[in-house]
Amino acid sequence: MDQESVTLAAPVRSKDELALELMKFISITTGIGKSAPAAGFTGKTARSPEEHAEVLIQLFERCRAILHKEPGG
Repeated sequence: MDQESVTLAAPVRSKDELALELMKFISITTGIGKSAPAAGFTGKTARSPEEHAEVLIQLFERCRAILHKEPGG
Protein backbone atom coordinates (compact mmCIF):
# COMPACT_ATOMS: atom_id res chain seq x y z
CA MET A 1 0.00 0.00 0.00
CA ASP A 2 1.12 3.47 -0.80
CA GLN A 3 1.64 5.61 2.34
CA GLU A 4 -0.11 8.57 0.74
CA SER A 5 -3.30 6.58 0.23
CA VAL A 6 -3.51 5.50 3.87
CA THR A 7 -5.09 8.09 6.12
CA LEU A 8 -6.05 7.60 9.71
CA ALA A 9 -9.20 9.46 10.60
CA ALA A 10 -9.50 10.67 14.16
CA PRO A 11 -12.85 10.02 15.74
CA VAL A 12 -15.23 12.93 15.38
CA ARG A 13 -15.71 14.58 18.76
CA SER A 14 -18.42 16.97 19.79
CA LYS A 15 -17.66 20.35 21.29
CA ASP A 16 -19.01 19.09 24.61
CA GLU A 17 -16.52 16.21 24.59
CA LEU A 18 -13.73 18.65 23.83
CA ALA A 19 -14.95 20.93 26.64
CA LEU A 20 -14.85 17.98 29.04
CA GLU A 21 -11.29 17.13 28.00
CA LEU A 22 -10.28 20.78 28.40
CA MET A 23 -11.92 20.91 31.84
CA LYS A 24 -10.10 17.74 32.92
CA PHE A 25 -6.77 19.11 31.69
CA ILE A 26 -7.23 22.42 33.52
CA SER A 27 -8.43 20.79 36.73
CA ILE A 28 -5.54 18.31 36.78
CA THR A 29 -2.83 20.85 36.01
CA THR A 30 -4.14 23.44 38.46
CA GLY A 31 -5.36 21.06 41.17
CA ILE A 32 -8.87 22.53 41.18
CA GLY A 33 -10.58 19.20 41.82
CA LYS A 34 -8.31 17.97 44.59
CA SER A 35 -9.93 17.51 47.97
CA ALA A 36 -6.71 16.74 49.85
CA PRO A 37 -4.86 19.78 51.16
CA ALA A 38 -1.62 20.69 49.43
CA ALA A 39 1.69 20.47 51.24
CA GLY A 40 2.55 23.66 53.05
CA PHE A 41 0.44 26.72 53.67
CA THR A 42 -2.04 27.48 50.91
CA GLY A 43 -4.11 30.13 52.66
CA LYS A 44 -7.34 28.57 51.37
CA THR A 45 -10.09 27.05 53.43
CA ALA A 46 -11.08 23.43 52.86
CA ARG A 47 -14.04 22.96 50.53
CA SER A 48 -16.82 20.44 50.84
CA PRO A 49 -17.34 17.84 48.08
CA GLU A 50 -20.38 19.82 46.93
CA GLU A 51 -18.26 22.96 46.56
CA HIS A 52 -15.65 21.02 44.57
CA ALA A 53 -18.36 19.69 42.27
CA GLU A 54 -19.77 23.19 41.78
CA VAL A 55 -16.33 24.56 40.86
CA LEU A 56 -15.82 21.77 38.31
CA ILE A 57 -19.28 22.31 36.81
CA GLN A 58 -18.59 26.04 36.48
CA LEU A 59 -15.24 25.27 34.82
CA PHE A 60 -16.95 22.88 32.38
CA GLU A 61 -19.55 25.53 31.51
CA ARG A 62 -16.78 28.08 30.85
CA CYS A 63 -14.96 25.59 28.60
CA ARG A 64 -18.22 24.89 26.72
CA ALA A 65 -18.87 28.60 26.25
CA ILE A 66 -15.40 29.09 24.79
CA LEU A 67 -15.71 26.17 22.38
CA HIS A 68 -19.26 27.08 21.29
CA LYS A 69 -18.29 30.68 20.60
CA GLU A 70 -18.46 31.56 16.92
CA PRO A 71 -15.08 32.35 15.31
CA GLY A 72 -14.47 36.03 14.86
CA GLY A 73 -17.29 36.93 17.23
